[in-house]
Order: sequence, then structure tokens, then C-alpha cells
Amino acid sequence: MYPDLKPLEGKTLLVTGGTGMIGKWMIDRLLDEVDCRIVVTGRSREKFDERFPGRRLGFVRWDIAHERIPAIDGPVDYIVHLASNTHPVAYATDPVATIAMNVTAAKELLDLGVEKKVARFVYASSVEVYGQNRGDVERFAEDYCGYIDCNTLRAGYPESKRCGEALCQAYAKQYGLDVVIPRIARVYGPTLLKTDTKALSQFIADALAGRDIVLKSEGMQYYSYLHVDDAAGGILFAMLRGGRGEAYNVADERSDIRLRDLAALIARECGRKVVFDLPTAAEAAGFSTATVARLDPGKIAALGWKADWGIEEGIRQTLRELAGGKRTEAR
Repeated sequence: MYPDLKPLEGKTLLVTGGTGMIGKWMIDRLLDEVDCRIVVTGRSREKFDERFPGRRLGFVRWDIAHERIPAIDGPVDYIVHLASNTHPVAYATDPVATIAMNVTAAKELLDLGVEKKVARFVYASSVEVYGQNRGDVERFAEDYCGYIDCNTLRAGYPESKRCGEALCQAYAKQYGLDVVIPRIARVYGPTLLKTDTKALSQFIADALAGRDIVLKSEGMQYYSYLHVDDAAGGILFAMLRGGRGEAYNVADERSDIRLRDLAALIARECGRKVVFDLPTAAEAAGFSTATVARLDPGKIAALGWKADWGIEEGIRQTLRELAGGKRTEAR
């Protein structure tokens, strides 16, 4: 579900991670529905052109993990920081860049937000900030804080997201910057990248290639998932209707599912079966140790947002589109 997008008429949005799974979907939706200017930052002009052929978009080349932010000409009304390493192999093989995207690049964008006097800065965060469930709740509300062992390679992602959120609050206090923080469930959808190594992405890739679904654990992990269309809508809801300095869980209780049941759903849709296998060392180093990570979406629901895609319908639509079927319109 999307908010009224009319307030974005004539505005300029700077979006990092625009060629990623959520960014691609969100930008397409905005361009289809509102006359706004969107500037995308990215490392590769070729990848940008491939993801947005013929679209009226600005592009600024910026490797946010390794370079200082380049000059951004003209006014900017909203900054949406979506860029991040978001899958296990990236956490394990490029941990410094993972942290840099969430902290160093975030600081440079926050400085830009102050300079440009933006109406709002959106920091896309993650279910990962909650850490491990202490066993005292069924779902994480926004004030929950679970355990993260910071002395591990895997901690680079959740700890840097926590630090990025803290930076946002510091800028809000010290410089009066208007920030909002959507915390997003595990996302899937037709815009997923082939390089994504999250379990769900691998399940989908295997099924579409005619292979059995490989489950690298017993599959008892109980997580919140979300279709990319709902993720994009939830982020825009938080941006346009959320409270100053607030964090919002973007999730759908209907799409809470155990990993083994998710694997079985995808296998069933593609006529395959589920098999079990041990992970490689690189994969295991990037895996989350959380076994129950379900988000409470009550706070964003109070803004009027709700998810349109249940997990079964969303998976079917994703498989159909990725297999080359007709595009299902965003709702």
C-alpha cells in the first residue's frame, strides 16, 4: 500500500541503492505516478542504464563504500539511503564495505542533508538491528533490543545499522535534521539481484533453474518476510507520514513463516523438492544466528499502511515474473 504521492510533485529525491531490489521497484513506481526528479547514485553507469532503460533519471557515479561523496548539484528535497550490503556472502567477504555503507556513507549523506536543508532524510534499516530474540517476545516492537556479539565478522551488518540509526538521531538533535527510519523485514520480489545470496533468493534461483531447493539448516528459523512492492510502499509511508525521528517496522504478520516452510512453498510451486546440505565456511560466516525474528508492524499500521501481498501470492508472482511471465502491476 502506498501513501498519497502528490506531496512529491516537483520535488527532488536523491536515492542511494537505486539499482538494488527495493530501490528499482520504488523508483519505477514513483516515475509512473508522480512528476518528480530522481537522482540515483551508483558505482556503475552501465548497471544503471541496464536497470532503468529510457527512464528520466539523473545519475551520479559514487562508490559509496570507498569514495567521498561527489558534488550534488541543485536542490535536494529528500534523501533516501537504501544502499547497503544485504546478503551473507557480502557480509563475509567485504565486511569493511558493509560497515562503510551503513555508517561512513550515511554520515556524508546526513551532512549533505544538512547542507541542502532537506525536508526529510530516510535511513533504510533492518530487522537485523534487533539482534537475537531473548525469548521474552513473539515479535519485535521498535523499542526492543536483543543481543549481538560485536566480536564476530557477522556483527558488521547489524552493528553498523545500529550505529547508522544512532547517527541519524545525533543529526536530528544537533542539527535539527528531520530523519525517519524504516526497519525492513526480509524482502523478496521480481527485482532481486542474481548476486543475492540470502536463503530465500537462493531458493528462488534454484527452483527457477530446475534444481531442488537446498536448505543449509534444519529450517526452523522463524522470520518476517515482505514483498518488494510492500517494502517500497512502507518506506514511502514512513517518509511522508512518519513522525520526526521515529523508527517503523515495515512487515506483514501474514508473511511470517519458518524457513523450511518457505523452502517447501517454493519447491511445491516449481515442482521440485527440498534437500538438506551443509553451508560453506564463507556462507556460514555470513549467516544470521537469529532463530526467531518477527516484526510487530503495529506502529506503521497506525499511519494507515498495510501490506498487499501475502507470502503465498507474493512468491507465486515473483516466480512467475522471474520465469518470464507477464509483469503483475504494483498495487
